[in-house]
Amino acid sequence: MSVFNKLHRYRLSIFVLTLWLITVLLLSDGSATSHTTANFFKVKSLKENVLKKTSKEYVTENVSQTVLENGLMVLTKEVHSAPVVSVQMWYKVGSRNEQPGVNGIAHQLEHMMFKGTKNRPIQFGRLFSALGSDSNAFTTYDQTAYYNTAERDKLNALLILEADRMQNALIDAENLESEKRVVISELQGYENSPEYRLNRAVLQTVFPEHPYGLPVGGTKIDVEKFQVKQVQEYYRKFYSPDNAVLVIVGDFDTAKTLKVVKDIFGKIQKSQVSSVKSQVSSVKSQKVSHSPIILREPGANALLQAIYPLPDVNHPDIPALDVMDYILTEGRNSRLNQALVESGIATDVTGSIVSLREAGWYELSVTAAPGENLKKIDTAMQKAIASVAVQGAKAEEVNRAKAQLEAAVILNNRDITSQAMQLGNDQTTAGDYRYTERYLAAVRRVTATDVQRVTNKYLQQKARFVGNFEPTQIQALEKSNTKLHSTLITENFSTGTPEVASEVVKYLPPVDMKTVPTGLSLTPPEQFKLSNGLEVLLLPDKSTPTVTLSGYIKAGNEFDPEAKAGLASLVAENLMNGTKTRDVLAIAKALDERGASLDFESYREGVEIQGSSLAGDLPVVVQILADVVKNPTFPSKELELTRQQALTDLKEELDDPTEVAKRTFVQSVYPKNHPLHKFATQKSLQRIRREDLVAFKAKHYRPDAMVLALVGDFDPQQVRSLIEAEFGNWQVSGQAPKLEYPVISVPDKIMRVNPVLPGKAQAVTYMGNTGINRRDPRYYAALVLNQILGGDTLSSRLGAEIRDRQGLTYGIYSTFQVGKNVGIFLIEMQTAPEDTTRAINSTRRLLEEIHQQGVTPEELETAKRTLISNYNVSLANPDELSYRILMNQVYGLDKEELRSFVSKIASVTLEQVNQAGRELLHPDKIVVVTAGPTIVADSH
Repeated sequence: MSVFNKLHRYRLSIFVLTLWLITVLLLSDGSATSHTTANFFKVKSLKENVLKKTSKEYVTENVSQTVLENGLMVLTKEVHSAPVVSVQMWYKVGSRNEQPGVNGIAHQLEHMMFKGTKNRPIQFGRLFSALGSDSNAFTTYDQTAYYNTAERDKLNALLILEADRMQNALIDAENLESEKRVVISELQGYENSPEYRLNRAVLQTVFPEHPYGLPVGGTKIDVEKFQVKQVQEYYRKFYSPDNAVLVIVGDFDTAKTLKVVKDIFGKIQKSQVSSVKSQVSSVKSQKVSHSPIILREPGANALLQAIYPLPDVNHPDIPALDVMDYILTEGRNSRLNQALVESGIATDVTGSIVSLREAGWYELSVTAAPGENLKKIDTAMQKAIASVAVQGAKAEEVNRAKAQLEAAVILNNRDITSQAMQLGNDQTTAGDYRYTERYLAAVRRVTATDVQRVTNKYLQQKARFVGNFEPTQIQALEKSNTKLHSTLITENFSTGTPEVASEVVKYLPPVDMKTVPTGLSLTPPEQFKLSNGLEVLLLPDKSTPTVTLSGYIKAGNEFDPEAKAGLASLVAENLMNGTKTRDVLAIAKALDERGASLDFESYREGVEIQGSSLAGDLPVVVQILADVVKNPTFPSKELELTRQQALTDLKEELDDPTEVAKRTFVQSVYPKNHPLHKFATQKSLQRIRREDLVAFKAKHYRPDAMVLALVGDFDPQQVRSLIEAEFGNWQVSGQAPKLEYPVISVPDKIMRVNPVLPGKAQAVTYMGNTGINRRDPRYYAALVLNQILGGDTLSSRLGAEIRDRQGLTYGIYSTFQVGKNVGIFLIEMQTAPEDTTRAINSTRRLLEEIHQQGVTPEELETAKRTLISNYNVSLANPDELSYRILMNQVYGLDKEELRSFVSKIASVTLEQVNQAGRELLHPDKIVVVTAGPTIVADSH
């Protein structure tokens, strides 16, 4: 239940923890698994007078604070933009309250909180799923949090469930042993990442006598030793109302809800032994230089991490340090990006100010370009930092960083889950839910002198700790040890899973489960098409002063020439690198000054565009978008830097079991003559020339191959005029290129492929076959089928059997990946190498069961309610809403699809689902790919 996999740099001061957000298991299922992390929020901008009003409004305005007699703090905030509520319980305990020997116990307890209670001895993930709640949890240094976002009529049920597990958690030997295996599986997943291993080693040196030096998720050696009494004692000590903060944000009435909260939580007795103190003394400052930590292990690219100790979250220097970090690392114009990436000696540099309850640190992470020396990179990095320390920062840099930090609060609080997260984190980490308001006021006061002062004070060379990762071996996929075979053995398999649906109804709090939820009353977006074929969809939403833009261009990887695979991606990545009138730095500056974002990424069938800005800055975003898609010049220097980045990323992918399994699986499903069989290789990337990019862009980037969807605070007529002015002169000639996909069928037997990657602790398995396209009449039945099978890690048949009962994986999910053309059905899971064969065989048996026997009526109704509720909740998020509007148009669906989706799911019958199971699930005709360490014999 947790998550250190891929570093996402979301930034907002106290959420700046070393985050490794889950990408292995929560790719698309929204399942109720947990994270050992806190979220970082990325940041943007608006003019000072508007920000002073809106930043306060989106954080603390309308917030009500109530403290019950038992000490429970309740923070409520009414937001009536959508009929949705977020209920979150934050406990003021994390790995900060641990010590060597019991490292990871807070995280282990977080897992156990999903295993049921004395009153409800059932996996809580199933209950949350039945309520259609987007539920999850995470453990981090200073807190453990449980969050649920659902339709407003589920509010009381969510409160009842959180109150139940606050006082009645069922922590027994059998469940603990099973969940310990799950946690170890999770930890092994982290160990697959060289960046994680390096970061852990450096932090242990930075904090040798403080729990901040311990890994949040724990270590295998400690987890294996946990006893039931230890976990129970930890639960009794810290899971007490006086050590918790309940946050409720959304569409509800405060007075009525507080009365319900007092009725439900008021009778819970507080613990007599609760404590939030750490186990050791305060962090001591370091005054001597330290030798670099060097890890020489199997991996892809050389890495450098430098960590500088900092004060705690409430120290007055934190705002200036955040501004300093942005000047050093945020965007193309930043000092370290210019010194390291633009110079070609590194392919990536990131920075994070980590601000915690008792201490903090500044973390710089650099990925070396191929063949570059880490000492050379370190020298260049120190020189860039010294330039700020000695010469100071420019006023322009300071103002840009401040504007970005200010705008973050608005752009990252567009949905109610994020707003509740902000309040919960502020209260539990900084001790004040108004922290962000104070923080932003301090940011506005930061001067260039302040930036220079904190740089000199904290970024001294003798104060830092450095770690170098030097890869000892590069594993190329083409040279992997692969074996194809079809031998599978029989495993002990539970046949009681279908009864789970009736158990869910039995243990749910009072809620009307007889009627299927209805859809939201959404106004269809306004549609228009320019004379050149560009399609636009507009949906005004005045709930936040922001605009979210989603776009699509039919210029994806499917059009790559076989010998030059990767071309489509290079084109998309180079669009922002210069036009006929602006160079790369001018483009970046125009967006950064406004805190706006605009990104292009190529996928199999098309290029997706993502953009966001404050409402007043939309014209700039649209102007830049038009300029870069119409007039890119593909400068040679920038192309070479992008190629170098692509080659570096490729090396990382070929060292990542998840990416290797995915690539091998896709190439095993699609034959060599299929457009989707192609993947970039070192040779194909090196063959690509600038003239290839120019020709590809001219051929595939056309207005009649492009769709735009905008959601937010705008006047539709003004936006229409803006788009016509910027895109109306984009000329088109001839017909848009088309591809004919060859017909492919499922394999005629089971195919096993096992790429071996040295130095990995955990295996990742992909299994499945060809599927359906988005317009297939079985699509809605397939969604229901998938929800029952593996749509949610904790509430599905796969989760109940493979994860919960057998404890073989941290997470498992299934999905039908659809597009305009036939997609794939896949199941993904991560396992210890000794558990892999057993997990695969048990999964096949479960597929056989559904294929032959079908699903139950109870499962059908539960799955439909869950899908509809999840859909309604997703539409309250502007990112999700704009993307759905966009893709409905791309797939050529009816303009009413946004609203009719709910009724289509509701009308799915049991026979349709069971027929889909017979036609789409093929337990004896699937591809099974396991990448990672050598699979060892199953001892069970």
